[in-house]
Amino acid sequence: MTTETVTFNSDSTFRNTVVETVGRELFACYQCYKCSAGCPVAYAMDILPHQIIRSVLFGQKEKVLSSRTIQICATCETCTTRCPNHIDIAGIMDVLRQMQLESGNQPQEPKITAFHDAFLDTIKKTGRVHELSMIRDYSLRSKDFIEKMKTGEWKTDVKLGLKMFLRGKLKLLPSRCKG
Repeated sequence: MTTETVTFNSDSTFRNTVVETVGRELFACYQCYKCSAGCPVAYAMDILPHQIIRSVLFGQKEKVLSSRTIQICATCETCTTRCPNHIDIAGIMDVLRQMQLESGNQPQEPKITAFHDAFLDTIKKTGRVHELSMIRDYSLRSKDFIEKMKTGEWKTDVKLGLKMFLRGKLKLLPSRCKG
């Protein structure tokens, strides 16, 4: 029988920063798996939500901040609702995304970041979401339009956009709200 020593780099500063930001209830996680079992996007994650919590508690900063999971999380709060100890897992994912940006780590899913930025910029400019502006900004940021031009997929997008416009679902010009 062979005995293996398992080592991991623990960064208690990382753990303490997350705990200070989201609260001490993080320590109440007993790995029941309910957050991961209920997550609608868990199939696309490399580390499940309950594993993210455990990794944060172990201070595994590099593992957590280089994970695709914190970008893929839809922040739908299903995990938070299902948690028997009322841990705000969606809030933790937000904190981790912010820490990832501040650390200079490149996100594993840059298109998600591009979409998020386009969404927020549209709201900052008009006070609400204007889909055409958002899609234009997203396409430019993610360089998605180049791929669609090469594959001819842009034609499908134009057809869908036209149908939505004719049904009144898309506005050509953004409506603005005061303040």
